[in-house]
Amino acid sequence: MTADQTRQAVLDIITEIAPDEDLSALSNDVPLRQQIQLDSMDFLDIVMELRKRYGIEVPENDYGKLSTLQGCMEYLQPKLP
Repeated sequence: MTADQTRQAVLDIITEIAPDEDLSALSNDVPLRQQIQLDSMDFLDIVMELRKRYGIEVPENDYGKLSTLQGCMEYLQPKLP
């Protein structure tokens, strides 16, 4: 997957988890939780959805790497088909 496709995959998951959030102006380098209303359960839902959709296991030690869209793209791109 390209970086844009990876970004869109993450946005698709966030849209499913938080359907009322406007994701059109999300910045790649600002923590997601500062930009939209995500609590810790929402974050875990995102991690679980990554596993369900793409078979990606994210160890708890790596959760911090997924705090921004850029971090998500860098972490997930090499793992996505």
